[in-house]
Amino acid sequence: MATNDLPPVVRRIIHVDMDAFYASVEQRDNPELRGIPLAVGGSRARGVVAAASYEARKFGVHSAMPSVTARRKCPELVFVKPRFDVYRAVSRQIHDIFARYTTLIQPLSLDEAYLDVTEPLLDRGSATAIAEEIRAAIRAETGLTASAGVSYNKFLAKMASDHRKPDGLFVITPRMGPAFVETLAIGKFHGVGPATAAKMNRLGIHNGHDLRQQTREFLQHHFGKAGDYYFNVARGVDNRPVNPDRTRKSVGAETTFERDLIVWEDAVPAMAPLFSKVWEIVAKSGRGGRTVTVKVKYADFRQITRSRSCAPPLASLEMFEEIGLELLRPVFPAPEGVRLLGVTISNFDDDTRSHPAQLALTLG
Repeated sequence: MATNDLPPVVRRIIHVDMDAFYASVEQRDNPELRGIPLAVGGSRARGVVAAASYEARKFGVHSAMPSVTARRKCPELVFVKPRFDVYRAVSRQIHDIFARYTTLIQPLSLDEAYLDVTEPLLDRGSATAIAEEIRAAIRAETGLTASAGVSYNKFLAKMASDHRKPDGLFVITPRMGPAFVETLAIGKFHGVGPATAAKMNRLGIHNGHDLRQQTREFLQHHFGKAGDYYFNVARGVDNRPVNPDRTRKSVGAETTFERDLIVWEDAVPAMAPLFSKVWEIVAKSGRGGRTVTVKVKYADFRQITRSRSCAPPLASLEMFEEIGLELLRPVFPAPEGVRLLGVTISNFDDDTRSHPAQLALTLG
C-alpha cells in the first residue's frame, strides 16, 4: 500500500473541565461554604460574579453576571473574594497530572484543557480509561471533581465534557459523532455565542440537523471565515490539532469601579495597578508587545477602545504607561461617568528574546 493510501490516524482527544472550579476550591477549603449558594467575586454594587457554585446555578446565577442581579436571583447567595494565587496553584497540580499521560496538552484556562492521547506516555488501553484515571487522580490529589469528554476531535470532546456535568464522563465515537451533532441545539455548539445563535435562528437554523442542510457557500456568505468551521462541525469534522505551543495573543486587565470616574485625576491612580499587572505578565513571558489598547465602559454601558502600535516592542513599564495614558487622556473629563477601565498589550514579537538591542532603541 502506498503511503498516500494509508488510512488517516483517528485521534484520541480528551477535554477535561473542572466543575465550578473557583467555587469548588472555596468550598473545599472552607467546610462552612459547602452545600450553600456561593459566588466568587465582588459583592459590591459594581461587582461581577467570577464563578458560581452548582447550588447557586440552580437559581440562575452564573459567571459574568452583575452581583446585584445575582443577589436578586438568590437573596441567600454568599460572596467570597477570589484567591487567584490558590487557583493557579491548584491548576498547576492538575496540569502535572495531565503531563503523566501526554505532552500534547493545550490549556484553555486555569480549569480546562485539551489532551491528545493518541500516543500516550502511559497507555491504559483506551482514551476512556485514561480519562477515568485522570479524573480519579484529580479527585484524590486535589479533592475536586472534573468532567471529561472523549472523542476523535476537539469539538466533540468539548461537547462530550459538557454532556454529563458535573463529575461526569461521556464518550463520542466516530460512529456516534454526526448523529450526536444533529440533535444538538445550535446555542450549545462550542464557538456559537448568543448573537450568532440568534442570527442562525433567523436563518432557520435551530439545531445541528438544520446546520448540516446548509451549503458551505451559504454559511461563508452569512458568517465569513467561520462558515467553514460551522460546515465541518455540523458533520462531526474538526481537524484542528491539540496545540501545546499555543501562545497568548494579548494580555490585559480591567476593573469596574464602585463609583463612576469623571475627572482625570481619579483615572490615573486607578490605572496604575492595571499597568503593573499586565506588564508583570508580559515581562515574565519574555515577549515584546507592539500594540497598546485601552478600554472604556461608560455608566450607560456604552464601550469604546483606543489603540496605538509602535515599531519596536514596548521596552519598559514606563513606556507602556505613557502610551496607555496618552490614549486615555482625551476621554476625560467624562461627565457621563466611566464605570470600567481596562488596558491590553497585543501584537507580540516572538523574536524579542534574541534581539535585546532592538529593545534598547526605544529607551532614548
